[in-house]
Amino acid sequence: MMDIQNNQECFVVLWRKLELTRRLLRGQCRRFCIRRVLKSWFPAEANDDYIWEVCRLCEQEGWNELPPPSLYPRKHRELLRAIVAVRLGISFYKIDLKALDKAYSEAFPKSTPINVSKKKKCCSVAVLQFKSKR
Repeated sequence: MMDIQNNQECFVVLWRKLELTRRLLRGQCRRFCIRRVLKSWFPAEANDDYIWEVCRLCEQEGWNELPPPSLYPRKHRELLRAIVAVRLGISFYKIDLKALDKAYSEAFPKSTPINVSKKKKCCSVAVLQFKSKR
């Protein structure tokens, strides 16, 4: 039984556990998907309704294969938000995103930060607007 909380320490544990689960499922030649993650983390509670609620909140499908969390973190961030929200019975939007992003940087220190592409997009839009004014 996992004790889940809405804080950075718990999020670091969840990010690391997600990567360990990916490796475990790959070693068993099984698909790394939301359904298998939930079944391995919460064997007693992970019924179809629970899985459906998590999938609905993170706007993903249960059997779709997930990429590695260290390379493509955005889908996993939404997955972890949904898991914590359903587990604690709070709103999806009350999850502390800053703590979740800091926990990702702590769990995967050598990977690209989550919000890098947002900065690139923002800067490229500014450059395009500047060029169009000329």
